[in-house]
Amino acid sequence: MTIRILPAIGDPDAARAVSSLLHQLPDAEPAPAVADSAALLHALAGAAAQGAGAPATGAPPAVGQPSAVEALPEVVLVHERIGPTPALELIREVALRFPAVGVVLITTDAGPALFSAAMDAGARGIVGMPLGYDELAARVQAAAQWSAGVRVHLGGSPEAAPGPAGTLVTVTGAKGGVGTTVTAVQLALAARAAGRSVALVDLDLQSGDVASYLDVQFRRSVVDLAGIHDISVRVLQDAVHDHHTGLGLLLAPEEGERGEEVDDRAARQIIGALRSRYEVVLVDCGSQMQSANAAAVELADLALLVTTPDVVAVRAAKRQVRLWDRLQIRKAEDTTTVVNRLTRNTEIQPPLVAKATGTQVARTHVPAAFKELQPCVDAGRMQDLDNRSTVKQALCALAGELGLVDSPAARQGRGSHRARPTLTGRKRKAITPGAAPGSGGVPGPAPGAASGAGPGSGTRFGVRRGPAAAAGGQGPFDPSGEG
Repeated sequence: MTIRILPAIGDPDAARAVSSLLHQLPDAEPAPAVADSAALLHALAGAAAQGAGAPATGAPPAVGQPSAVEALPEVVLVHERIGPTPALELIREVALRFPAVGVVLITTDAGPALFSAAMDAGARGIVGMPLGYDELAARVQAAAQWSAGVRVHLGGSPEAAPGPAGTLVTVTGAKGGVGTTVTAVQLALAARAAGRSVALVDLDLQSGDVASYLDVQFRRSVVDLAGIHDISVRVLQDAVHDHHTGLGLLLAPEEGERGEEVDDRAARQIIGALRSRYEVVLVDCGSQMQSANAAAVELADLALLVTTPDVVAVRAAKRQVRLWDRLQIRKAEDTTTVVNRLTRNTEIQPPLVAKATGTQVARTHVPAAFKELQPCVDAGRMQDLDNRSTVKQALCALAGELGLVDSPAARQGRGSHRARPTLTGRKRKAITPGAAPGSGGVPGPAPGAASGAGPGSGTRFGVRRGPAAAAGGQGPFDPSGEG
């Protein structure tokens, strides 16, 4: 979100110092400073009138005029020596006439008495002089977020939502080795390629591999933010590694034992700070639940659970979902399962995974094609995966299905079987007659192949093999069982 800032500072030296710091703030759009209180009120009234399509008469905008509210700056900085109206009186006037503007007072006396008086007048914060970057950035961002929330209630743009604006997506593995990190990295790269600002966080605190997959050597990690109670913009910039792909990376610690320093409170604070700066925040939670990644899953807008279509992994996914439910972290119906390494001959198909876990299963499934991944995995450069790779195409389609990408290719991937990559990588000629709906085109039994086979016999998900299937009993995986 771009923060429009209007300074009201009569002292030229102070105006230059403030302007220099404001131009360093991320997403800030500072206007030239006005020299007195009359100029400030005239500028605000003119902006409101221009937004409402009326001449600048100096009258305050009507509350029911969203365009007038949207045209106002989010933050006004008032210097204590502004004149001719005293600073506190000016703040009270701005708060009454332009209630969607957050006012911050700049003063040399930041004592409790002045703080209380400024809050009573309607200020949203106080910045002490001499000015510091961290304090100014924190007060400006807090006032801007408050302003965004007020504008929603006043009928402003619904896009200017209060508080954290970024979409939080967590990627958790049913067990180790199911492709959790590859999924998280490729989803982040797909969202970044679509033009969104993306942060990729490695909360697999003891064995995170995001740095290895993206060929990164960086001395900062998520642990460096754990002990900070007020994460400023500069502190966050120091901890986040700017990858050449455009991703912002917040990595797991090199020493796994230090992961214990990141608790649920720290995780919530770190994620909140990231969501205020990035449009998409993707968190690799690994497969082991700790307090930090449990907090991330609880806060997530989208919680993905990655599994492979084998008995052990599906049982592990079922245990993970039950764990989240017992700890009141997340309900099964609010979780989306991603089936990785799926083939046509796999006995356990996505509908069976959905039935066993009680979760929603993503319509896009990732094919088993490790030969495509191996060169990039071994080189630690997942960003170099070929665009023709069926794995990359499937994960880009998954990003589109999840709403992380809004492109023609993603929309085609959601709506047509022809646009989606096949499980074998070969071009699909036609849908096989008798294929089960939603099973990805997996053929059902040929007519007469299994006499007497009806619904519930197990043939919908592939022909069962082995003595148990031949005898008409249960196959190797029973979704209704406790395992």
